[in-house]
Amino acid sequence: MARTTLPSGLRIVTEEVSTVRSATFGVWVNVGSRDETLSVAGASHFLEHLLFKGTTRRDAMAISSSIEAVGGEMNAFTGKEYTCFYARVIDTDLPLAVDVIADLITSSLVTAADVDAERTVVLEEMSMRDDDPSDLIHDLYLETYYGDTPLGRSILGTPDSINGMSRNSIFNYYKKRYRPEDIVIAVAGNISHKKVVKLIEQAISRDGFLDGPNKTPNLRHAPVVKARGTGKVGIIDRKTEQSHLLLGIEGVERSDERRFALSILASAMGGGMSSRLFQEIREKRGLAYSVYSYVQQFSGAGTMSFYAGCQPNKTEEVIKIIRDISFDIAQNGLTDEEISRAKGAVTGSLVLSQEDTGSRMMRIGKSELVYGEVMSFDEILAQIARVTPDEIKAIASTILPRPSTLALVGPFKSATKFEKVIA
Repeated sequence: MARTTLPSGLRIVTEEVSTVRSATFGVWVNVGSRDETLSVAGASHFLEHLLFKGTTRRDAMAISSSIEAVGGEMNAFTGKEYTCFYARVIDTDLPLAVDVIADLITSSLVTAADVDAERTVVLEEMSMRDDDPSDLIHDLYLETYYGDTPLGRSILGTPDSINGMSRNSIFNYYKKRYRPEDIVIAVAGNISHKKVVKLIEQAISRDGFLDGPNKTPNLRHAPVVKARGTGKVGIIDRKTEQSHLLLGIEGVERSDERRFALSILASAMGGGMSSRLFQEIREKRGLAYSVYSYVQQFSGAGTMSFYAGCQPNKTEEVIKIIRDISFDIAQNGLTDEEISRAKGAVTGSLVLSQEDTGSRMMRIGKSELVYGEVMSFDEILAQIARVTPDEIKAIASTILPRPSTLALVGPFKSATKFEKVIA
C-alpha cells in the first residue's frame, strides 16, 4: 500500500495487485447524513444522485455511457459519515475512470431542472424502502435508538426535507462539503502509484479545485453519543405476513480496540448457520427463516443488533430467546469451539472479500478516511488471531446485559407487551 498527501490536503492511497487486469478507482468524501441539519436531512444522498446528472464537460448520458462503453461499472453510495463514488474498469481504462469521476467531484452543475427531476427519484427510493420491511426495520431501529438526531435520521431524509431543498441550498452544501481536505482517493488493481498520483492531479486540479492555501486532512472526531432510546420500542404497524424485529444494544465506537473481539462475538452469536442464534431459533425451533447479528460503528457511537423475521404470534418468543442467549453468553462466555469457529469465519470472510479490486479499494479508502491510516491486511488478521477468550468474555459481559432497544415492523398496535419483554 502506498500513500500520498497533496498540499491541498487531498489524500491518495493505492494498492498494487499485479496479478489482475482490472483497477477500481474510488473517491471517498468525508460527508454523510450525520453532517446534516434537520432542514437539509437527506442532502448528502440527494447530492450523490445529482452529481451524475451533468458537469461542465459531460451531460448525464456521456457520464454513464463513457464507462459502460468500455465494459466498466460505476456507482456511488452514501452512509452516515461518508459518501463514495467509484468505477471498476480494465486497467488500461483507468485514465478514463479517473477523468469521469474527478469531473463529477469537481465540476458538477447541479442545475435547478436536475434538482427537480431527481427529487422525484429520491422520493421513489423512499417508497421502495418503505415497501420492504426487512429494509425499513434498520432505519426504524436507528431512529428509535438515537432519536431525532443526525445519527437517528434516515440517510434518505424525509419527504418534507427533500421537497423543501432548493437548488441553491444543495449547491451550497456541495461546495462547502466537497473540499480537497475532506477527500480520500483510493485505487486498487494493476496500477502504479506514481502514475496514479499524476493522473489524479491532472484530472482533479481542473476548475481550480486544488487552488487555495495548503490544508491538513480532516479527520472526524465526535464526542461519545448517548443513546436516547434504550428500553424503548419503535413500531410500524403493517399488515404483513411476517414480523420483522431488530433488537439492539449499545456497542463500541469505531476506534475502540475491543472492536475485534466484538466482531468475533457477533459472528459466534449470529454470523452464520452454525451460530448460536441460528441454531436455536431456526434449526431447533423453526421459528424464523432469517436470523443474524451485526455491529455498526461510528465516531463516538456504536451498536450491536440482532435481526429475525418470524410469524407475528412468535415475536415475543423469538425476542425472549435472543435475550436468554445473550444473558447466558454474558455470564458463561462462548465455548472454545464457538470461538475457534467464529475466528475462522471472520478471518475467512475478510480474506475472501479481498479477492477483487473493488473490495480492496473499499478497504483502503474507508480506512484512510475514517482512521487516517490503513492497517495492513496481515496486521488485521493478526489482531483477530490475538483476541483471547478472556477478552471476548469481558466484552460479552459488558455489552450483552445492557438495556435493549427494539424495533418492530408488523401487525402490532401497541408496544406495551414488548416493553415488558425487553425490560
